[in-house]
Amino acid sequence: MDIWQLLRIEAMEQSQAEPYLASFLYATVLSHPSLERSLAFHLANKLANMTLLSTQLFSLFSETFSADTSIQEAMREDMKAFRERDPACTSYVHGMLNYKGFLACQAHRVSHRLWRQHRTGLALALQNRISEVFQVDIHPGAQVGKGMFLDHATGVVVGETATIGDNVSILHHVTLGGTGNRCMDRHPKVGNGVLIGAGATLLGPIKVGDGAKIGACTLVLIDVPCYCTAVGVPARIIRNTAAAVTPPPPCDFPGQSMDHTSEILDYVI
Repeated sequence: MDIWQLLRIEAMEQSQAEPYLASFLYATVLSHPSLERSLAFHLANKLANMTLLSTQLFSLFSETFSADTSIQEAMREDMKAFRERDPACTSYVHGMLNYKGFLACQAHRVSHRLWRQHRTGLALALQNRISEVFQVDIHPGAQVGKGMFLDHATGVVVGETATIGDNVSILHHVTLGGTGNRCMDRHPKVGNGVLIGAGATLLGPIKVGDGAKIGACTLVLIDVPCYCTAVGVPARIIRNTAAAVTPPPPCDFPGQSMDHTSEILDYVI
């Protein structure tokens, strides 16, 4: 059974269990023929204002989701991410409707596509609305992989030339920021399976390798090798000697296991 079928079953069960939500669940989920249309409708109503109408946004989101198979795949991987990595997530329908990190990420995928099409005015207008509504500020030029999990999401900032790999988990108040005021590559490059703890700041065109971990409130100004942990202000590198010899499988990367404390607990300043 695919995610859309599961989500519809969950919506029907919740509408029966909680009549106050029945009309909301029908309008947002049950009345739509596909995940793409349902998500387009929900995002349009979330991001609309007096001058950027929900009907306009619904057309934009629906057309984009229908036309871009890579976004279709990414949104499903993002849904698997919040369901598998967050024990507080009770269902797919709960995450899709209520997780602002997920919603911000899907709206960013649309703004990024607009950016690549050189429709910069609309891309930036959409970025602004995403920031106002979800408190997540991702420049439309930033590249985000699939399986992204923005946990809590409030205060996340990602700069224009940043890239984020697949199956990355980022907590609240994380900054992937630039250095300098020239139009050049100036933001971090984050690999696959990386976990970035709450309040961490990464500055400049540094590289964070696959399977790396950034501790909470860490200031990272240097490259972080694969499978290593960065912790402190400024960051120091804790090397995982075992992983250097035998790399762990991707499913055990911290971005998917959400292991925040291994190795950090053994760190001595």
